[in-house]
Amino acid sequence: MVIKVFLASSSGSTAIKKKQQDVVGFLEALRVEYDPLDIACNEENRMWMRQNVPEEKKPANGIPLPPQIFNEESYCGDYDTFFDAKEDNSVFAFLGLPPPPGSKAHAEEEEQDEADDDREEEELRQLEVDSCDVFLYQPLAFLSLFCPFSIPHPFPPPCKLFSFILRIKS
Repeated sequence: MVIKVFLASSSGSTAIKKKQQDVVGFLEALRVEYDPLDIACNEENRMWMRQNVPEEKKPANGIPLPPQIFNEESYCGDYDTFFDAKEDNSVFAFLGLPPPPGSKAHAEEEEQDEADDDREEEELRQLEVDSCDVFLYQPLAFLSLFCPFSIPHPFPPPCKLFSFILRIKS
């Protein structure tokens, strides 16, 4: 997956230049591979960016300003949404990328996967116990109907199987 960052190499606005530098610098610091696409020198890049920014994300005049960030063809956001993701430590999620190994988000993701695995194992164990009840105890309980005698015992039997065994021994 390639991150596309649409930039303007010759912008007269210092605010836009600072925003572009902030995005590019942060991506480089995180060692995220990205493709800088210049909209000032390449009309094709400019038209593609304008067409693929969602309508609800466009400013009032309808022309989105750089930097605009995409993951392949999928729109990630502009500088403001990137800044919010940076503040929330969720840049990789914002970019649609998996967290890098060794990061806190990666460790949390692994812990969640382990918890899900443990939950699935417990559900399988419970299904095995339930199926044993159906296939072992029910037929034995049925057979115990034909055995009219039983030995009084000081403790109740833990299951129908033991009850059946006690009845047979007497």
